[in-house]
Amino acid sequence: MTDRFAPVPGLDGELRSGELGVRLARSDEEVLASQRLRYQVFYDEMAAKPTPEMAASGRDFDAYDPVCDHLLVIDHTRGDGPEGVVGTYRLIRRSAAATQGGFYSAAEYDISALEHYPGEVLELGRSCVDEAHRSRPTMQILWRGIAAYVFHYNIEIMFGCASLPGTDLNALAEPLAYLYHHHLAPPALRPRAIADRFAAMDLRPADSLNPKHAFAGLPPLIKGYLRLGGFVGDGAVVDDQFNTTDVCVIVKTDLITAKYSSHYTRTVNDAVDGPAA
Repeated sequence: MTDRFAPVPGLDGELRSGELGVRLARSDEEVLASQRLRYQVFYDEMAAKPTPEMAASGRDFDAYDPVCDHLLVIDHTRGDGPEGVVGTYRLIRRSAAATQGGFYSAAEYDISALEHYPGEVLELGRSCVDEAHRSRPTMQILWRGIAAYVFHYNIEIMFGCASLPGTDLNALAEPLAYLYHHHLAPPALRPRAIADRFAAMDLRPADSLNPKHAFAGLPPLIKGYLRLGGFVGDGAVVDDQFNTTDVCVIVKTDLITAKYSSHYTRTVNDAVDGPAA
């Protein structure tokens, strides 16, 4: 096993819930499986535009993949290795971002406040789940994996670009305005879309919105971040390649660590031998 696939306590032995498990990728073959899943979801289902190299290989990939950690959900009814991968999340810490000259999100947002934050930060991205596994149990175990990773590396802030489907800003006026008026990050942490990609989010006045209706219409991933106390940066970014409109989400991990720290200090040593309690 190379340093790249070195074990992380709490994830090296896999966390289990029934036939589902969550752990970090252990081999290049499992990374390739995660890239194939990403291609299936982003390009085949969501009509993103692949490069010729991506289309030829049937994989979504970029320069960050060789240096980041890949969190995987494994369906053991399909297999215990690459064939079992049904969910994935890409995790980029400062040390990995430094090898590429910065974080992935910096192509869309000024994240200098996060880059200079004194505590450990983690960029989340490329989240996707196989269509047959888009259920509460899959998302729960995926978040258990993220929580174990956050606890192990003492991550204080998570951030990343999260997507709304489509590129028509008028059609997305309600959710964008809701996020701006109700969940804008405090100035000390607030990313801002870079000038040549900035799209205003305050497309409707706050008093014209129905907050409950607007929240219900958000993608599940963004709702999950908000339930953890997440914020968004200023400005949306239209991503024509992925056929999405992105917002930058920031989550302080206090709620995650408070909920899971006692659980993981109790189970981290048991994870190697069997399912976590």
